[in-house]
Amino acid sequence: MCGGFVMAYSSAKIDTSTSSLFQFFAHLSYNLGRISSYIFLGILFGALGSIFTFSAKLNGYFYFVIGLLMVLMGLSMMGKIKFLTSLESTIAFNPTIKTLFSKLIHSKSLTSFYGLGLLNGFLPCGLVYFFLAAAATSGSWFSGGITMLLFGLATMPAMLGLGFVVGFLKGSGFREVMIKIASLIIVGYGVYMAYLGYSAAIA
Repeated sequence: MCGGFVMAYSSAKIDTSTSSLFQFFAHLSYNLGRISSYIFLGILFGALGSIFTFSAKLNGYFYFVIGLLMVLMGLSMMGKIKFLTSLESTIAFNPTIKTLFSKLIHSKSLTSFYGLGLLNGFLPCGLVYFFLAAAATSGSWFSGGITMLLFGLATMPAMLGLGFVVGFLKGSGFREVMIKIASLIIVGYGVYMAYLGYSAAIA
């Protein structure tokens, strides 16, 4: 979802004739919008986690389910199943979101890039779900916000790089190779998370 957004706005909103400085601030604005959404969600989930007390066994079940969802997400990214695709399509193609996306994608202002980032941050993404789970189990709105801030900052270099080389990626198989590698990593980590959750639940 994030990669698709970057490719969409880079192709539609940024001309190759524009200065490198403008392109940098455009991609930066998009990423700041995305991170702003993550921080808001982290604070929200952290606050919810402070209200509900999770026992060790319940945490085990929780991580087991998260692990299974990550496995499904990885398999979906490989094209083996349509779990993530169906979930993303249901939300991303909502008429209201489509209208808002259309308005933002046709604007050339830096604020429109920030708006796209905000919108992207609220759309479904398996990795975001995983870190929101971590924000919830932190049991603190502050820790939840920090968790999602760090997640956003950690993903920023990859998103900035993708924005600058989107033309190259569209004309090569590099993106497909990286998606396959990422899918395998996600599946492997999902299996590991499910195992840890299962072990905690039966302890």
